[in-house]
Amino acid sequence: MIAFPNAKINLGLQIVERRPDGYHNLETIFYPIPVEDALEFCVKAGAPSKCQIKVSGIRVEGPQDDNLVCRAYRLLDEQFDLPAIEIHLHKAIPTGAGLGGGSSDAAYMLRLLNNTFELHLTTTELENYAAMLGADCAFFIQNRPTFAHGIGNLFRPIQLSLLGYQLWLIKPDIFVSTREAFAQITPRRPEVCLEELVKAPISSWREAMVNDFEASVFPQHPELAAIKQRLYDRGALYAAMSGSGSSLFGIFAPDATLPEKEDFGPNTFQWQGRLR
Repeated sequence: MIAFPNAKINLGLQIVERRPDGYHNLETIFYPIPVEDALEFCVKAGAPSKCQIKVSGIRVEGPQDDNLVCRAYRLLDEQFDLPAIEIHLHKAIPTGAGLGGGSSDAAYMLRLLNNTFELHLTTTELENYAAMLGADCAFFIQNRPTFAHGIGNLFRPIQLSLLGYQLWLIKPDIFVSTREAFAQITPRRPEVCLEELVKAPISSWREAMVNDFEASVFPQHPELAAIKQRLYDRGALYAAMSGSGSSLFGIFAPDATLPEKEDFGPNTFQWQGRLR
């Protein structure tokens, strides 16, 4: 069985309040993009362990058996006593980029297991399992444009299509820690909710929508601010950092001619293509 877990971008991100438990409530728009990993598994009778994994492509830090894909398998195995499997995960979505690659892999694993072994889990049940693995994992179960709030774990689907618009995605070789991203954040309630802002023409988003993490991250990594400005200089209708970084994206008109990929330093990931 094979699937192609996709990434997401954040169209705006606002930190609205600090919670008593120390976490922050936020509001954002998740939008799926066609930058994809590849995930497949096969039943492996007689294997020394129930879940074995091989990872190729972009390097993933940490023990492989602690990968979210393996954790997704173990979560359902506890409930359904699944057969032993061998997993191959090919990583093409950059890690530490604010693109949700690991969360997508985990959600797609839940979906694959549900379909392959006929577990008959409903969409709601799959979302509940996914939420146990990470705040944004459940988004990738339905994988459609969504207004997210709470700590990024409460979802409300929205009517939004960027079909045909072009995307230029850039992830430089810069690591932004979550602690670093929250360092200079001052929570505030926006005057207009993102759910309303995205209903306006894309040409208005530049002035109306913000990612609050940029105010904290850009002073520490001015090269990220420079990349965002360059996207606008090249004709982007809207550009922003995704999540807490360090990837940036520009959305271009369907009939725009995207520039040739540029030099943003060594080990920089770039992707250009049309949104679905």
